[in-house]
Amino acid sequence: MNKIKVGFVGLGLMGMPMAKNILKNKYPLIVWNRSTKNFKKIKKFGAEICQNLINLPNKCQVIIMMLANDNVCLEVSEVLKKNIKRNQILIDMSSTKKKTAVEIEKKIKINKGYFLDAPVSGGTKGAETGKLTIMVGGEKKIFKKIRHLFESMGTATYVGKTGSGQVAKLANQAIVGITIGAVSEALILSEAAGVDPKAVREAIKTGFAGSPILDNHGKRILENNFKPGGRCSTQLKDMNNIVETAKTYNVHLPLSEQVEKFYDLMVKKGMSDLDHSALYLLLKRLKKY
Repeated sequence: MNKIKVGFVGLGLMGMPMAKNILKNKYPLIVWNRSTKNFKKIKKFGAEICQNLINLPNKCQVIIMMLANDNVCLEVSEVLKKNIKRNQILIDMSSTKKKTAVEIEKKIKINKGYFLDAPVSGGTKGAETGKLTIMVGGEKKIFKKIRHLFESMGTATYVGKTGSGQVAKLANQAIVGITIGAVSEALILSEAAGVDPKAVREAIKTGFAGSPILDNHGKRILENNFKPGGRCSTQLKDMNNIVETAKTYNVHLPLSEQVEKFYDLMVKKGMSDLDHSALYLLLKRLKKY
């Protein structure tokens, strides 16, 4: 069976391994990235390089964006929309605000194209192993049409109309950000009380407190390994979007607001590029307030 040709924009920490998995699943792939540093690597896996972003829609049926933030997504989609054609599909797998997804869909619909917002969870490990959690918003029939493409990168769940995927991702990131804080405080408390935090983590990880955050991020903390799987700057962006979205719907989220302040302080202290589990470092240094 001939597979659709896929365009991919964004070869960063997440985008590069996602693109590799698409290729491993035998989809023809053409990529564009602002920086050319990863072109040589991805070509070795069989990808074609698109030299000019505006030409990408002329070379494939589906385009995936995996970009840093709302502004970049809006900027790239503005270029792509000039050549998007009837029935072409643009998928944004970046993490943005709901209103950004709705705005991009409006642009694409002008040319009779389709849009899905499909943010992911699972970090670089999930991207590398092809086990991302993918939350999809948009038209259900379009989701069903390209579900197999999503399956090359992870497990996809249809959530609802356009923007629903981004709301699901914000819910995910609220839990991630707050839980990293809870795990950090648990390990800080254990150490302060003279109990081996490694032993505490082992003791509780199969109980009600067990979670991927305790397992993966707790391990990072105990190993003092803050090489980024998910950057503090990215977690701050997500916390900002969570709080802003909550205000839009007149919802007060005090825990998310506090975690937002912590990540804001970390970025201001030059910790932007550390893994978001480095929240532990900040909490450990904080004095009573």
